Amino acid sequence: MTATLAPPVHIGKAAVGALGMLAVATGALESVVTPTLPLLQRELDMSPAEGALLSIVLLITGALVTPVAGKLGDRYGGKRVLIRLMAVVCAGGLVSALAPNLPVLLLGQVLQGAMVGALPLSFILVRAHLPADASKVAIGVVSGLFVGGGMAGTLSAGPVAEGLSRHWMFALPTIAVIGATLLVNRLLPHDPPGRPGSAGVDWPGLLLLSGALVTLMLLLSLTPDIGSQPLLLGTLVVVLAAFVTGWTAVERRAASPTVDLRMLARPAVWKSCVLTFVVCVGTSVAVYLVPQLFAVSGSTHGFGAGATEIGFFLLPGAVAASLAGPIGGIGARRFGSRAVVTTGILIMVAALTALAAVHTEIWHLVVGKVLIALANGLCVTAMVTGTATSVDHSDTGIATSLVLVTRVLGYAVGVQVSGAILTAGTPPGSDVPAESAFVTGFVIAGAVSALSLLVTRTTSKKVEK
Repeated sequence: MTATLAPPVHIGKAAVGALGMLAVATGALESVVTPTLPLLQRELDMSPAEGALLSIVLLITGALVTPVAGKLGDRYGGKRVLIRLMAVVCAGGLVSALAPNLPVLLLGQVLQGAMVGALPLSFILVRAHLPADASKVAIGVVSGLFVGGGMAGTLSAGPVAEGLSRHWMFALPTIAVIGATLLVNRLLPHDPPGRPGSAGVDWPGLLLLSGALVTLMLLLSLTPDIGSQPLLLGTLVVVLAAFVTGWTAVERRAASPTVDLRMLARPAVWKSCVLTFVVCVGTSVAVYLVPQLFAVSGSTHGFGAGATEIGFFLLPGAVAASLAGPIGGIGARRFGSRAVVTTGILIMVAALTALAAVHTEIWHLVVGKVLIALANGLCVTAMVTGTATSVDHSDTGIATSLVLVTRVLGYAVGVQVSGAILTAGTPPGSDVPAESAFVTGFVIAGAVSALSLLVTRTTSKKVEK
């Protein structure tokens, strides 16, 4: 009992660095499928529908695991849950690396989805072992490195898969995750549990939420065919509404809900979730459209770039994304989360509008992608930081996991919408989307991002303490 009541042990830069290394490694492992999806489809003889399933299964399982991980971390201690979660992730990475076929690879991706829960657990550890001001900066560093790791994985997956094999593009980041997990286990002290009692798993809530997420992704992917399949789309809308209604009813009655809707009712939390979702939708549209525009033939409205060239063009954006986290954390400490989020949204709207108007040179896309990556990092970091420091220490994992779940959903929705826009904008008999389709995507993303300013006006101006 005395260990629980003892003051927290403060950690140094090495321990924060270990959490940062884990963030880089998990971010890289999370991002390897998207840029290599055509290669995987070719090698595993996948249909487009199976490829779409592979591209979203990690996001769906991550959205399910994250709130559970945050809740267990709050109750039993962040380090204890984090190490066990990373063991599942490492197993998933190894399964993916050794997968001989699609079913085994899907199993590996399901296990890897647990990695999304690592961030709220890292935030629990940071807040437990650092003073308030230092924890803001540390949260920003860890968030930024996760984003940077994702970009690094996107850039390196193609060359590794082509130069070595698809097996190594999973194996290398998995090895990094194993090493970083061992460092975290060695360098970080155990944090005391913040909340007594059992933390049963809300299985009905998990099943209903998973059904809602799968239905939403199917609905978005079939949107371009609305004219030819209205009955199917109408049925999916009804099914989605039923899942959401049932899930809400179950969560309100559950003793240990998957997502604490009472926490979501707090203004600081729901506003952060709304802003995170909108910002990530805008960001993911650019993440999807810019490489596609690079790859379009130079004889039309693109540049005919190959995989290596595209990776080089995206590198400045990766650097900006990795720097945005620390900058966002420092900015939130000095000026408050509202000022940082507003600045980030304005930068994003300006960049998306500029890309819609001017995209005839490579540097136009490079600069636009850099600004969007910077804006996204500033916004998400400031919102996670503001949310983490606006609730009790015992609620840190639950609150931040809600924000991170909406981040995952925002990216998934943005990518699906972008794909639908390009599909609808591809002329019959051609496999090249029209230039107007790219312009439409950038304009829609910019308009949606601009609307989020209405929410930022209602958020608190004060600098978090």
